[in-house]
This record gives sequence, C-alpha cells and structure tokens, in this order.
Amino acid sequence: MSAQTLAPGRAAVATSRDHERPASQRQRSAWLFIAPFAVFYLAFLVGPSLYMLVASFFDTSLTKSGLGSFAGLANYREMLTSSAFWSAMWHTLQFTLYTVPPLVVLSFVFAVLANRMRRGHWFWRMAFFVPYILPSASISLIWVFIYTADSGLFPQVQRWLGVDEPTAVLASPSLAMVGIAVTTIWWTIGFNFILYLAGLQDIPRELYEAAAIDGATPWQQIRHLTIPLLSRTTTLVVLLQIIASLKIFDQVYIMTDGGPGTSTQVALGFITRTGFTDFRVGAGAAASVLLFLLILVIALARHLLETRQSRREA
Repeated sequence: MSAQTLAPGRAAVATSRDHERPASQRQRSAWLFIAPFAVFYLAFLVGPSLYMLVASFFDTSLTKSGLGSFAGLANYREMLTSSAFWSAMWHTLQFTLYTVPPLVVLSFVFAVLANRMRRGHWFWRMAFFVPYILPSASISLIWVFIYTADSGLFPQVQRWLGVDEPTAVLASPSLAMVGIAVTTIWWTIGFNFILYLAGLQDIPRELYEAAAIDGATPWQQIRHLTIPLLSRTTTLVVLLQIIASLKIFDQVYIMTDGGPGTSTQVALGFITRTGFTDFRVGAGAAASVLLFLLILVIALARHLLETRQSRREA
C-alpha cells in the first residue's frame, strides 16, 4: 500500500485523537498559541494605556522619577481651558473634514468604475493599493519634493500654466493643511477602494440584470441598488477614516512639523510636544485621554447606528 493511500487514514486518526483530548488540554494548547501575542499586547498597548490614564491624574514629568505629586483633575482642567489644545483639536477636525468625504466618495466612484470593467481588475487593485503599503515617511518626503517651491513638480506645473509666482503650499498657513490632506488622500485611497471593490463583487449580477430589464439606467442602478447594498461597507469606511484622521501625526510631523507657525499643529503633535518637549507627561496624558474619549464616542455612535440598521433590516 502506498504512502498516499495511508495519508488520509493517518489524518483521520490524528483528527479523532484531537477530539479525544480533554477540553482542558485543548484550552491549554490554545492559550500557548496566543501567549506570545498576548504578552506583546499587554506590554505595549494595555500597559502604556493604563499608565497614561494613571499619569493624567499626577504631575508626572520626564525630569523626575515616579508619578510625581497627585494633581487630581488639574491636568484635565488645564487642557480644557488651553487655547493651544483647542487649536490643535480644531486643526485635527479641519484635516478630518478635508480628507474623509473625498476618501469615501472617490474610493466608491473608482471602485464602481473598476468593477464595471470586464478586464484588468488586478491592474487597478495594484495601482490603487501600492501607495498604501509604502511607509508614511516615504510618502511625506515624496510630496515635500512635489511641493518644493523652486524645484518641485507642482510649482513647475504652475509655471507651465503661466503663473509667475508659484504657490509655496507648505509655507502658506492657509494651504499647508490642504497640501497634507491631498497627500493623505493620494496615499490612503487604495484601502477604501479595495473594501468597496470587495463589497461590489459580493452583489449578485442578477440584480443588475433584472434592473436593466426593467429599464433602470446605470445611475438608477447605482442609486437604488449599489448604494443601499453597500451601506454597511460605507459605515465601516467612514468610521475607519474618521478615526485615522483624528490620529494624524506622521505626515504633519515630517512635512510641516506643525507649521508654518501652528497652522497645522494637530492633536497628537500637541500631545507629543507637551509630553516629550516640555517634559510634562501628566498634562500630555490628560490630552491623550480626552482624544481617546472623542474617538470612543465616535466608535460607540457607529455601533449604535449599525445596531439600529440591523434591527430595521430584521
């Protein structure tokens, strides 16, 4: 008898032995498999988060050891009455407003167009997704070069169009955030594109064929079929984009470092400067907790919206 003939039998015996093992032993094996991840999760996420929460109630500083003296709600009171903190929060909201609508609408439009193409799906997936896998530092440096006033691509295009004095985007307080938003849209649109394309390919073609037989135009099909059937995907995309935009840091730090002036100073940039430049870890931790609460409220709102939507569909 050959080894290939015996292989299925051995697999069946191994499977039956696994079922015969006590439940406690199987649970022990499962815990051993997830133990490495659990250690890193506790050490680098849960632990620092708890330390942040505790430090926000103390006068913690990098210049002295320990948590420092108990400050109560003084750090929170300082942040809530600080014009610099609210300015950073406004710039974060401004960036969110600049990026979330285009990233949702454009990715949906491009996914619909790519899904209607009979050939070349792989090319469009690659073309849109490749920038997303590049490091944020690389993307930021590329766009800093594009925006460079003397030798950048964008000023050169302006000269071709007849503009005598090209705009220095990153040096303008009114345009720097727009430039960062354009960079982020170009960089991250591929992720949403893939999500929408996957959702579109799950919609049965028969629905569109039936709608076309009934005389529905392509726009009517998109409006009455595609958009409602992708409502869950859209809700997920909007939530992920809002959270990602509220956590913006890399592009701003590399491209403008919060400048010119403080026109692009965002929440995480303010927290970093408070905690690691001013050495006031307690105050920075309080600002971090406030930002976390804002993100938590948005996540809970999305959960409630999805629950209500599920009840309506049921």
